[in-house]
Amino acid sequence: MLILGVDPGIAITGYGLLEQNGNRIKPLKYGVIRTSSDLMAAERLMAIHQKITDLVKEYKPEVMVVEELFFNKNTRTALTVGQARGVIMLVSAEQRIKFAEYTPLQVKMAVVGYGRAEKRQVQEMVRVLLGLKEIPKPDDAADALAIAICHAHSWRYSSQFKGV
Repeated sequence: MLILGVDPGIAITGYGLLEQNGNRIKPLKYGVIRTSSDLMAAERLMAIHQKITDLVKEYKPEVMVVEELFFNKNTRTALTVGQARGVIMLVSAEQRIKFAEYTPLQVKMAVVGYGRAEKRQVQEMVRVLLGLKEIPKPDDAADALAIAICHAHSWRYSSQFKGV
């Protein structure tokens, strides 16, 4: 199964594509989509939409995964992340790809085994679980891979108990 994890943001959107084969997961591609602050918000969202659509068309993942939006002290940041999240959901619907979302707690539990893990701990476990030499940079790419790993672990677990 191919899983596309996405860490939405208006300035930087991280993505991580994993291939899951049984208990094995391996990274196929990861990185970020950057948009210029010189552009209007609508243009930035359109650029994110186009680049995520291009990734989906090229790799054909079976599922797209994002982290659930949690309320932040900075309302403006939460709103722009929500807008970018909506664009990601739209691509999923347009391309007829399954969509899943997980809370930050679920991601940390799946990757580190501890729901209050620090960001650095999550990033280090992403590196270890995927057999990478270095922690993926920037942080947004590592976060997207963590979300994809969460789905790989959650999907594998839930699929073992279907029909039970």
